[in-house]
Amino acid sequence: MSLQNQISNHFSDNIQTQQAVMASLCELIEYAGHGLVQCLLNDKKIIACGNGRFTACAQQLVTLLLDRYERDRPALPAINLAAEASTLSAIANHLHFDEVYAKPLRALGQAGDMLVIYSDGQHCANLSKAIKNAHDKDISVLALTGNHGGMIAPLLKETDIEIRVPAYATARIMETHVLITHCLCDLIDQQLFGAS
Repeated sequence: MSLQNQISNHFSDNIQTQQAVMASLCELIEYAGHGLVQCLLNDKKIIACGNGRFTACAQQLVTLLLDRYERDRPALPAINLAAEASTLSAIANHLHFDEVYAKPLRALGQAGDMLVIYSDGQHCANLSKAIKNAHDKDISVLALTGNHGGMIAPLLKETDIEIRVPAYATARIMETHVLITHCLCDLIDQQLFGAS
């Protein structure tokens, strides 16, 4: 296979994944957008986290909320639990890696906040523990996943939301999470600040 064919395959796979999400998950993405807006209207915050490359998705969400998506507007309260490498490594060293998100969530999270988790659906004990701690603190969960939802899907309550990308390749899942994140930020801006 030529390198150009390999490139074309990446684009084709991406397009197919995006079309599948557009066909089956638009209503759920809209519902998640309403949940995030309600959280913010109640003077609560959005707390995000993810593992590996999905940490970048969590950071992107928080950056777009604190700064801007496509227009100037007031900053919105958001925290990325993975933003402090020194804190993560200290917790992992003194306790266990499973605690890297759960411990700061116990300190920073409040009832009514929303925890947004990014995962490809693979093994993620630290994200699972964060979900359990969120539930203990009456924090709802929005989980962006892939594959079969992995360890995360069975932990979610009826009041939580899972947006599961119908893909198995980590790259396709992450690409779609980025697009969904942009949709969510646009929905937040539209609902809180009106049409641009």
